[in-house]
Amino acid sequence: MDNQINSENSVENLKSAALDAPTEPGVYIMKDSEGQIIYVGKAKSLRNRLKSYFSGEKDIKTATLLRRVHSIETIIVSSEYEALLLENTLIKQHSPKYNISLKDGKSYPVIRITHEDFPRIFKTRRVIKDGSLYYGPFPNVQGVDAMLDIIDKLFPLRKCKTIKKNGPCMYYHIGRCMAPCCGKINVDEYRLHVQRVQKLLSGETDSLIIDLTAKMHEAARALQFEKAAGIRNAIKAIENLAGEDVYVEDLNPTDRDYIAWASEGVLYTFTVFSMRGGKMTGRELYRTRSAADEWESFEIFITSYYDASRPPPPKIFLQALIQNNFELILSWTKEKFNFEPELLIPAEKHHEAILAMARQNAAEDLRKRLKERGAGPALDELARVLSLRTRPERIEGFDIAQLDGKHPVASLISFKNGIPDRKNYRHFKLRTVIGIVDDFAAMREVVQRRYSRLIREGKELPDLILVDGGIGQVNAAKGVLDDLGADCSLAGLAKREEEIWLPGAKEPLVLSRQSEALKVLQYVRDESHRFATGLNQRLRSKDLFFPVLESVEGIGPKRAAAIMKAYESIANIAAAQPAEMAERCRISENAARAVRAVAKLALEDRARISPRGSARD
Repeated sequence: MDNQINSENSVENLKSAALDAPTEPGVYIMKDSEGQIIYVGKAKSLRNRLKSYFSGEKDIKTATLLRRVHSIETIIVSSEYEALLLENTLIKQHSPKYNISLKDGKSYPVIRITHEDFPRIFKTRRVIKDGSLYYGPFPNVQGVDAMLDIIDKLFPLRKCKTIKKNGPCMYYHIGRCMAPCCGKINVDEYRLHVQRVQKLLSGETDSLIIDLTAKMHEAARALQFEKAAGIRNAIKAIENLAGEDVYVEDLNPTDRDYIAWASEGVLYTFTVFSMRGGKMTGRELYRTRSAADEWESFEIFITSYYDASRPPPPKIFLQALIQNNFELILSWTKEKFNFEPELLIPAEKHHEAILAMARQNAAEDLRKRLKERGAGPALDELARVLSLRTRPERIEGFDIAQLDGKHPVASLISFKNGIPDRKNYRHFKLRTVIGIVDDFAAMREVVQRRYSRLIREGKELPDLILVDGGIGQVNAAKGVLDDLGADCSLAGLAKREEEIWLPGAKEPLVLSRQSEALKVLQYVRDESHRFATGLNQRLRSKDLFFPVLESVEGIGPKRAAAIMKAYESIANIAAAQPAEMAERCRISENAARAVRAVAKLALEDRARISPRGSARD
């Protein structure tokens, strides 16, 4: 009976893991009760694929697999293509029991440009270290063949394995070879064609695609539809294959690690992606708790991670740090391993992309940890430091946004158990402070409107109210709550020094920047500020640009309001097509052109006045 209960619990845990899996593409790894990898799979959406294991009828093979699965791990990558390559690598590395009959173990083809005076180009599955250039790997074999066919037509390089001297071969006569064997082309001229092929395979395809597109239209106009279709297929093949940067597999033989992390309070998750022999051999996650700052936490991790059984590789790429003082770590590696690896902040796109994937995996694991733990510990700490009567499971936050008294608005945001409860967010257009700047009066108005209504309707009051500001805003809100007889805990968070103000206090409360209680308050404050500022900016944007639109002949206040409602921002108006605007806003196309023109001028004027500003409204 106990075994049956344990089995049921295990299935439920696996179902929960599937439902909580990320929606991104990646690889999933199934392990048995002893931690052995028994199956590796790929997915365009990890969550959807894993959910499918627990819905509907299962065939015998899948049912047998699931009976032996004890845990599931996921690795997020940037595309389904990346997932395919990583899946292939991990299957070869671990030979999982339930993959053996499903995978043929073949490597994916690469394109090789030989290291010769007159190089050849062809598809191969073998990489030979003789100075040749390689591009790939490419899982789409048909796509590789299409690409090589395009290259053969555009850049007819030699086909023969050896250069013969007895006259041009058939390929020269059909226009598929430049006949270097007979001196029809010299080394330098030939190299120019090879360089163009290298650019094509490296992704520098814009000029080529423009040229091919022109030829396609030319063929279509000449009614040469078969030729046009062939060129169209060539363009698609180039777009699908050329320059496709691979992050889980490359042809760089240098062993290297990519270390990234994510943190929240004292919780840290470190991720290590290891590249060995040009292939990602897996991802390792390490969960830890640390009260130290980011740099010290990293130092502790790296000196714990590498040891005699796992020495550091020649290169270690790290996410950007507050400080780049690697001297202590390098001294440690010198003493322990008798060499100093390169500790690098990536400057190239390829390394940045791998590190970004590592960071994404760390962030995903941290999200799961926070969900598993909940906000309980942080809320308990908050109750303790603020001397609250109970854990603040319901927190409401306020912020005021205005510009010189114009469009004053307030935001109310709600958190439940440390998580935003967005269905209970509210905006207030303030009535008592129009044309004046008085944050205290604004705070009194919104607090009075919110809690007089809750009291009148007999609804529950929050456990804690947080206002954005210092003692002035706190005391303004406190006066209103006292008049209403609302028995609510209240605090303010001032931005500059992150000081916490309580009603009537003479000195603020200052918590460690690592405090989880402070992070909860910051989250609430920042969310209330974002919500208030968003509405204020939308109102200001519309008000500011109405006169601009009305300057166009035939566009009055109602038309201007209709155009702004349709496009929401002056930037969108400036980017609109006149014909589409004319139909959408029921104005003439000439008027639409004029509206778009004045919108562009308004954006340019704003950029000159505020060069650091954005073109968005």
